[in-house]
Amino acid sequence: MKRRNFIRIGALSTLISGSGLTVSCMNQNSGSKIEDITDIAVVGGTPAGIMAAIAAARMGSNVMLTAYHSHLGGMSTSGLGKSDIENKEAIAGLFKEFTEKVLQYYIDKYGENSDNVKRCKEGYYYEPSVAELVFNQMIAEEKNIKILFNYQLEEAELNSGKISRLGFIDRKTGENKFLKAQVFIDATYEGDVFALAGAGYRLGREGKEEFGEKHAGHIFFDFNEKKFLEGGTGDGDDRLPAYTYRLCMTDDPENSYVLSEPPSGYDRNNYVAYFKDLEEGRLSAPKVFKEGHGYYADHFDTMVRVFSFTEIPNNKYDVNINPRPLGFPFVGENYAYPGSKWENRERIFQHHRELTLGLIYFVQNDPEIPEEQRNLAMKYHLPKDEFTDNDHFPWQLYIREARRLKGKYTLTENDVTLNGEAQRTTVFEDTIITGEFPIDSFPVSKVPSKDNKVLEGYIGMYEISPYQIPYRILVPEKVQGLIVPLAASTTHVSYSTVRMEPLWMGIGQVAGIAAHLSRKLKVDIKDVPVLQLQDILIKNRQILTYFKDIDRSDKAFDAVQFWGTKGFFDSYMARTKEKLSFQDYTLWLSILRNMPKMPKDLSAGKPGKSVETVSISTIDKLIQSLNKSGGLHLNADSWLYNKREKASAVLRGEACLAMYQLYQNTSLT
Repeated sequence: MKRRNFIRIGALSTLISGSGLTVSCMNQNSGSKIEDITDIAVVGGTPAGIMAAIAAARMGSNVMLTAYHSHLGGMSTSGLGKSDIENKEAIAGLFKEFTEKVLQYYIDKYGENSDNVKRCKEGYYYEPSVAELVFNQMIAEEKNIKILFNYQLEEAELNSGKISRLGFIDRKTGENKFLKAQVFIDATYEGDVFALAGAGYRLGREGKEEFGEKHAGHIFFDFNEKKFLEGGTGDGDDRLPAYTYRLCMTDDPENSYVLSEPPSGYDRNNYVAYFKDLEEGRLSAPKVFKEGHGYYADHFDTMVRVFSFTEIPNNKYDVNINPRPLGFPFVGENYAYPGSKWENRERIFQHHRELTLGLIYFVQNDPEIPEEQRNLAMKYHLPKDEFTDNDHFPWQLYIREARRLKGKYTLTENDVTLNGEAQRTTVFEDTIITGEFPIDSFPVSKVPSKDNKVLEGYIGMYEISPYQIPYRILVPEKVQGLIVPLAASTTHVSYSTVRMEPLWMGIGQVAGIAAHLSRKLKVDIKDVPVLQLQDILIKNRQILTYFKDIDRSDKAFDAVQFWGTKGFFDSYMARTKEKLSFQDYTLWLSILRNMPKMPKDLSAGKPGKSVETVSISTIDKLIQSLNKSGGLHLNADSWLYNKREKASAVLRGEACLAMYQLYQNTSLT
């Protein structure tokens, strides 16, 4: 008889992964009616969940997408109106499609040369309502997706180690609902599905010694000088970066919802420490100005600087709560959140809401704040036309980090930064996307550094190089039938760069395609053929390997993306139009030879005596070598940049493309 395990949130029995979350496992048959059956179930109406659902549906699977709220979009529709991306060439796929649709919306509504089109910055900046509109349109275009709003996840059922069914409560009706699927995608910010299923996970910060990460554990970090401060121990703990709400505000008086009274539970003592920040210069201008980082000169050295404003269309602003002052009141208010029952989570939501509204009210009204600063603060208010069913306040709390899966591989700081003399970050054969955002963690405790520069745990915008993300971090160690695109297998430090919505949208796309392949090929998620997955991702405009010197206009772009995951390149320069050296020629052929289904007799031959023949390979020679694979006789015109004599030198991009075509032709036979 197969054993069925039911695991319910908040019940007392078994401690998972030392995290503090307790769950119970009841070995019994439920007998409850299964309300819905689908091919793939996506849990979490986050941007990652939306893109996972779309990707799977486009592949031909039927998908059900559940959302805790009555709106889709997570942070991207709850105030995070600017895309957290530093290098627009590093992330494409469905995220790029989203930005293109946002741009088209503003063009269609306001005209190509309008201020709103300029402010949307090619679709990367947007109003929350526009982001929600675009997400809804993208979902509506897919006939295979059904959305289940207000679904509160409660339990998981496993058969022989594989998730078979999830139990929910409908938050509107109070009814118990069940959802059965062949594959599940955990697209929650909290990692609730894998926690219920009994998968191992991490919570809090690793110590510096666990993975040899420089920025791990207890740390004081000077965000201006990008250097360590005295007092950090490097010890691990179970603390989390602070949660906040991300606000949308407007300076349009006609669209302003003015707070006429303080919120419930208002206490000005929560904010008075900001006066010391103002006095000691921690609300002054940053050392380095960067576009889109919320810097306005008239805010510097005023109490308004407790916020960071970034302009978005229609006289609105994406408003972050500045984590750099020592008076930042949100630290520690979230420690209990990941392991809490939903009732307590709702209390945490409400508490953060009240703290946020209280901060707005304080800055606008507190008599101790100079009048000119209060007047400046009174320019900005919640917009009447946003979050109209929630008193113009965002639905989603900014859960910057909660549980993190223990997967087949753990991505660390050492994978996302350059080490020693390396000219490229870690290369993974199972790469599924490129990440690029700086390491950026909000404060973890309210203890300041000895020089009063920063709160403990804050690592502000520590710049790194674009890095590869391996498929294995999405795959649980043991639980089957589940893929995790969002709360993936990383350390705290590396999660601080992975945790950006543009990247999560791309990883969600990966999860949707992988879930479809798992179902179609009848293999577990861990056994999805990565080479096939990579091929599909490349065809869907995903960036697997970032280069500084190549774009999609290059004929060899797709080939370079693929071979970049296999070790062809040791830097961020593809140099596709340069002559192929004999050394690279032999390296690339050896990699090609070791690919699945490739013949082992591929050989570069021996270099001639002259310098010229040692440094380059000719078109003829490449054809000769590749045709040893079984006489496929690839058409040189299909991989040459231009027709020329066969004795001409072959270029690096041409060799990449020829080998890519050969590999594809051989692997498909």
